[in-house]
Amino acid sequence: MSVLLEVKNLSIWFRSREAERLVVSDLSFSIGAGEVLGLVGESGSGKSVTSLAVLRLLDQAARAEGSVLFDGVDLLTLPAEAMRRKRGRDIAMIFQEPMTSLNPVMTIGEQVAEAIRVHQPGLTRTQVKQAVLESLNAVAIPNPSERYRSYPHQFSGGQRQRILIAMAIANRPRLLIADEPTTALDVTVQAQILELLAGLRRQFGLAMLFISHDLAVVSQVADRVMVMRQGLPLEYGSSDQVFRHPLHPYTVSLLGAVPTLDTDKNAPLATLTRPNEPLGGRLVETAPGHWVRQARPILEPTSAES
Repeated sequence: MSVLLEVKNLSIWFRSREAERLVVSDLSFSIGAGEVLGLVGESGSGKSVTSLAVLRLLDQAARAEGSVLFDGVDLLTLPAEAMRRKRGRDIAMIFQEPMTSLNPVMTIGEQVAEAIRVHQPGLTRTQVKQAVLESLNAVAIPNPSERYRSYPHQFSGGQRQRILIAMAIANRPRLLIADEPTTALDVTVQAQILELLAGLRRQFGLAMLFISHDLAVVSQVADRVMVMRQGLPLEYGSSDQVFRHPLHPYTVSLLGAVPTLDTDKNAPLATLTRPNEPLGGRLVETAPGHWVRQARPILEPTSAES
């Protein structure tokens, strides 16, 4: 399997007037063509910040070091105009919260069309509309030719999520970053979205970076999994290795906190490791492809002048 995306030693800092805080430290991973990597962890672990760094969408108060190689080209050093051509065409993203990600005063057809025109300016109006209808049809929006002129508020939450996915795949990207794509959806709709993403992966050969705090969801879609906490990658391996044979104490406690049908309803749920417990030092390969971080103190803020 050829490597499509390779992140090497990525570190991200947030700056303020008083200090500069390290929020992601020395992160490395790769995604092969057609592969799905699941990035999991609790809120604030650095998952979404990592995805924004890949697309060079970080705020000006943030800086990133390391390399993000897409097809061998470092996106962090790519000129701005070249990066804009990559973003949305070769790499697309499904953002959280479909209602706030969609423009409420534009029809959904026009919003999908806008994504196509930006990257394929040579298409005629008829060709653009046909491409929009194909994308809406691919994500199973009912009667796309009729709903083309509808507004976001006229769709359910699950349908709005499908529209965001239609925008993301409209230009047939090679890598799709899905940031909590099933958040705030009920279980039935969640299953439909996961089935949809699996179908699109097969149909278009999509590689995916799938970000979630939901372990059950990640276990269904990911080939490999990376567990993060406080900006550190703690465990990295195949889905089977991480979920069936977890080695880092945090991964073990994370999985142990998920109730199952066998959980004693009269016993308290397992809790996660305390924030002040050491998260680990260097990553060690304990089995082929299975990496676990050894003891090291947690991240601390650094001086803005250092």
